[in-house]
Amino acid sequence: MDRVFEKHVEIERSIIKKYRKSIWNGFVGAVQEYELIKENDCIAVCISGGKDSMILAKCMELLQRHSKIPFELKYIVMDPGYAKPNRQLIEQNLKTLDIDAEIFDSDIFDVAYTAGGSPCYLCARMRRGALYAKAKSLGCNKIALGHHLDDAIETALMSMIYSSEIKTMLPKLHSTNFEGMELIRPLYKVKERDIISWANYNDLHFLRCACKFTADSADDEMLSKRQEMKELVKSLRLKNPDADDNIFRSLHNVNLATIPGWRDSDSGERHSFIEEY
Repeated sequence: MDRVFEKHVEIERSIIKKYRKSIWNGFVGAVQEYELIKENDCIAVCISGGKDSMILAKCMELLQRHSKIPFELKYIVMDPGYAKPNRQLIEQNLKTLDIDAEIFDSDIFDVAYTAGGSPCYLCARMRRGALYAKAKSLGCNKIALGHHLDDAIETALMSMIYSSEIKTMLPKLHSTNFEGMELIRPLYKVKERDIISWANYNDLHFLRCACKFTADSADDEMLSKRQEMKELVKSLRLKNPDADDNIFRSLHNVNLATIPGWRDSDSGERHSFIEEY
């Protein structure tokens, strides 16, 4: 038996067996609870090359293999201008994981880098748009991204501390620019530390941030804020091991009767509890 083939079988088995409770059950739980996949969906699984998108691809493949609900998957990788070694690392990991993905090129790094303003913000918007466009061209009605539980709670904390509002990323949302397209986050209930553990257990080494912007600006504001939130959650866990779970659950358990003010997401109109006091 080919050693690469043996490797991907072992990797799949580790998700179902060793990490069944911490990763697989969380993944399936999110798909079911948030109704992320419907019959006959065609989903583009977007792979950046990092650990999160790679394990997402394997989980989606396993789910499709065992699901009673028929749905189609397309695996896509956008190369926004990676250095050659980073591109090669992605290709090697796709081979190791036995993921048949289409890699397509773009010049997003160069465009965002020379456009002025915040290159990270522009790059993120352009990457999302390119993924939607590619998915739609393949006949997909959804794209799946690898955001996990930690991303959700870090976003919520960052919004509260730096933007003075309570908001986070949703497990799914409709695209505002691509009609009929939807974004889903199947790893929404999976913790980053369990993904890291899975990668280490299987001796897998994935692409970290390969963006030229962070190479040129090590203290990029957005990345440093997110890292700050990671450290905050880590410190909270030292005092309360359930801190991250409780923050996540609180996002699903908002007591509106105790909220002094809120903003309508569609109109932007602000309201106060005084209105109905």
